[in-house]
Amino acid sequence: MSHLNGAYYGPAVPPPKSYHRPSHGGGGRDGCCCGCLSCFCGCIFDCILGLICKILTTIIIILAVLAFLFWFIVRPNVIKFHVTDASLTRFDYTTNNTLHYDLTLNVSIRNPNRRVGVYYDQIEALALYEDVLFGNLTLGSFYQHHKNTTFVSPIFKGQRVTPLAKVQVSEFDKEKGSGVYTIDLKLFMTVRFKFLLFKSGSLKPKIRCALHVPLKSRNATTSPDAAFQPTECDWDYGKKWWIH
Repeated sequence: MSHLNGAYYGPAVPPPKSYHRPSHGGGGRDGCCCGCLSCFCGCIFDCILGLICKILTTIIIILAVLAFLFWFIVRPNVIKFHVTDASLTRFDYTTNNTLHYDLTLNVSIRNPNRRVGVYYDQIEALALYEDVLFGNLTLGSFYQHHKNTTFVSPIFKGQRVTPLAKVQVSEFDKEKGSGVYTIDLKLFMTVRFKFLLFKSGSLKPKIRCALHVPLKSRNATTSPDAAFQPTECDWDYGKKWWIH
């Protein structure tokens, strides 16, 4: 019983067993298969992406070359519009908001292109004073050959209820004193272009002509210091026109 005189801690405890969880990324057979599949899929994706980039690059280069060749052969130029003459024999605004007018315009349309013709399928001409519409009409359709100048003559005559704001009436009275009126001509068109045997789809450009038109008296003389100056018109590139 001598062993009872010393400390006794019981039997020795065996060390715990270590547990190694199998890795999913490598080592085992399944991990090897997944790694190979991932690498294969990555290679396929890279090949497809590279092929798409090459195709897009080729298409862009071809389109750029075609556009350059078209420009080099056709050398397209912008159609030019001018109001060469204007005759205003009546422009009266009465107390019942009615505008009486008699306005004749002469508009030149210049096609400077050597190889491009223009179909004018429709031209709507609008006359405005202080951004308020007082006259509109539709001009006849026609075809314009290359290197050609065509003249159209819209005539606005009649009367129309044209409500003007107080500030607009004040501007009208001021211009009545000077004998020169600020009138806008706007052209809404439907056109097609022709190159050799090819025709483009319909386009709808808009043209604006800011005019200063002197009032002519009945004896065909103009107001003092008033003479109409030929005016070049501007193309509208996306700006909206609000017609009141």
